[in-house]
Amino acid sequence: MNARHTTHFIGIGGTGLSAIARVLVERGEHVTGSDREDSALAKSLRQVGVTVNIGHAAGNVNGATRVIRSSAVGEDNVEVQAARAKGVPVFKRSEFLGELLANQQVIAVAGSHGKTTTTAMLAWMLTALNQKPGYIIGSVAQNLGANAAAGAGRLFVIEADEYDYMFLGLSPKIALVTNVEHDHPDLFPTPRDFQHAFEKFVDRIQPDGTLIACDEDSGASELLAYAKSIGKQTRFYSQNHPFSGYWMKANKATEAAGISFVAMRASEELVEVKLQVPGHHNALNALGALAVADLLGLSLPEAAMALSDFRGTERRFEVRGEANGILIIDDYAHHPTEIRSTLAAARARYPKRRIVAVWQPHTYSRTRTLQNDFEQAFHDADNVIVTDVYAAREQQPAGFDMPGFVKSIHHPSVRYIPTLSDAHDALLADLQPGDVLIVMSAGDAIEMSSELFSSLKKKEEKRA
Repeated sequence: MNARHTTHFIGIGGTGLSAIARVLVERGEHVTGSDREDSALAKSLRQVGVTVNIGHAAGNVNGATRVIRSSAVGEDNVEVQAARAKGVPVFKRSEFLGELLANQQVIAVAGSHGKTTTTAMLAWMLTALNQKPGYIIGSVAQNLGANAAAGAGRLFVIEADEYDYMFLGLSPKIALVTNVEHDHPDLFPTPRDFQHAFEKFVDRIQPDGTLIACDEDSGASELLAYAKSIGKQTRFYSQNHPFSGYWMKANKATEAAGISFVAMRASEELVEVKLQVPGHHNALNALGALAVADLLGLSLPEAAMALSDFRGTERRFEVRGEANGILIIDDYAHHPTEIRSTLAAARARYPKRRIVAVWQPHTYSRTRTLQNDFEQAFHDADNVIVTDVYAAREQQPAGFDMPGFVKSIHHPSVRYIPTLSDAHDALLADLQPGDVLIVMSAGDAIEMSSELFSSLKKKEEKRA
């Protein structure tokens, strides 16, 4: 066992820190942690021997030789202050990743949307191809049953999060960028600020490394041009580029409600891919993963077979179940593009069923800055419910008018229901057998989804 360090994590229950903690545990290090509330990820760490305290206290850092804090944890946190007083170094994720991934061949997946699913696709594909990769994913991959693993080979796949500049702590051999579309306006006030952060990420690709990007996205296409201008090797993929790069032909919905396509490289037919997960956005994600497999010299038929077995990740078009004839799906969509893609995938998979969408906006800054795009995002839903904003790290700004915002949404059947409990009651009264309910949230609306499923099950049992 490696007894060099005892690492304490402040905010260990979140997706980012819980993943790093799991990697260290699997490497034989001693890990402790704390968080304000318990979570499924914290509980899973307890099962592998991690001491997790609920609530922050100075004594939690006793014995720690280093501390890693979440982006949401400030310098005024009692555990940060206690560690500083003891002379124990305190790191943010970005500051620790270099040490964590030293001597690994890093494949970093970045982008405004799709990075969690694409990272999970790569981690599963490489595992199925016996590459024994390490990985850190922003959600639990259904095929792998975890959001992280130390791995036993040189390859390490990591979701490269732009928030708080986490991805600037990486020096990848391969960087895969799905898209670059303005987000997190609290940190990146303008689209140019956001694009510039991704350019800094490209700067960190190793000299002999490669950028792979989806060039049908304008921001990613700009990034490819930037990478070429500074001498980086590049490859690109797109839905329809018949003369160069990776592209798709014969893409169509399958009888199993997924999507299939033939992967091409320039004029060469590479392999047919049949996905279980729906939506053209997931076909593009899979094509990006195949481009990585091709760059690594791996068997593309075997890679395609692995992708055909990919079942997705938690909260990314995750089917919670069907009760009383009503199908409930949880999704993390919280950006206009993500909402459009999720609803389009639902419409393609369930063309004859009524689609009811619940959207819990995430942060006031995003809701305000991207308002014009949100207004156009719900075309593929039959009915829409919008709840109050999940504030996360923000305070409600003066003059914020949520009822007025909802009225501006271009949809014939949209309702503002402020609280999750009232949304639960309204849905319980209104939903009919055959409906598909999609709850889109990066906040706590997933709890309402769970309670609604339980209520519908009881209703079903009572009818039976």
